[in-house]
Amino acid sequence: MASSNPAFKNSPAFSSGAAKGVQLSQTQNLSATELDELYGRPSAGSTETDRMSYEDTIVKTVVAFGFLLVGAAVGWFVPALMIPAAIAGFVLALVNIFKKKTSPALVLSYAAAQGVFLGGLTMFFESRYPGIAVQAVLATFVVVGVTLGLFASGKIRASKRATKIFLIAMVGYAAFSLINFGMIIFGATDQPFGLRSEEIFGIPLGAILGVLVILMGAYALVLDFDGIQQGVRNGAPRSFAWRAAFGIMLTVVWLYVEILRLIAILRGSN
Repeated sequence: MASSNPAFKNSPAFSSGAAKGVQLSQTQNLSATELDELYGRPSAGSTETDRMSYEDTIVKTVVAFGFLLVGAAVGWFVPALMIPAAIAGFVLALVNIFKKKTSPALVLSYAAAQGVFLGGLTMFFESRYPGIAVQAVLATFVVVGVTLGLFASGKIRASKRATKIFLIAMVGYAAFSLINFGMIIFGATDQPFGLRSEEIFGIPLGAILGVLVILMGAYALVLDFDGIQQGVRNGAPRSFAWRAAFGIMLTVVWLYVEILRLIAILRGSN
C-alpha cells in the first residue's frame, strides 16, 4: 500500500513486483547445485539492495550527530557564532525539508550548523546556571532512550487521533512562541522568558508548557520511529535513511532546546 509520505512516492520499492517476477523466472532455469549455492549466500545488505535498512539508518544518524557534536564544541568555545549558525541552520533545514532528493552533504551541513548554535546557546545558559549543560544533555538522553525503548517494545505507537491532537497542539504552541518572541523583541515584557515567566498559582507558565512540550517532543520521536519502520517495511530507497536521520535530528534538537529552557526557568524561579 502506498504511503502518503512524499518520501515514499515514486519509489522503486513500490514497483518491485516485476523485478520479483524476473528473479523467479531466472531461478526456475537454475540447476540444483546453482540453487543451493544461491540460497547459501549471505543476505544482501542495504548496499546490495539499494534499500533502506535499520542498520544503515542508525549509521547515518550517528554520523550526523557526530557532526552536530563537533559543531557544538566550536559553538561552546566561540559563542559569538551562535546567531549566524542559527540562521544558517534554519535555512539549511528549509532546504532539506523541501528538497525532493536528499543530499547527505546538506544534512551534515545542517547538523554542523545546528551544533554550533546549540553549543553557543548551552554556553550562554551555563554561564548563568552552572551545571545546566549536563542536566539538559542527560534529560534529553533519558527522554529519547525511554521513547525508543517503549516504541521498540510495542508499548507505544502512533495513531491517527493522537497525531491529529499533536498537530493541533503544535500549531497552537507555534503561535504562542511567535507572539511571545515578538513581545520580547519589541519590549512588551521585561521578563527574561516573556510570557513563560508569568506565574500561575506560583508555578511559571513556562514550566507547565515545558512539560507538555516535552511530551509533544516524545510523540514526535514516535512519529519519526514509525516513519523509519514503515520505510524499511515498504522497501524505501536507501537514500531515505539520510532523510530519516535528518528528521530525528530535527526532533532531538527541538527537544533539547525545550528541555534546556525548562531547566533554566525552573532554576531561575528558585
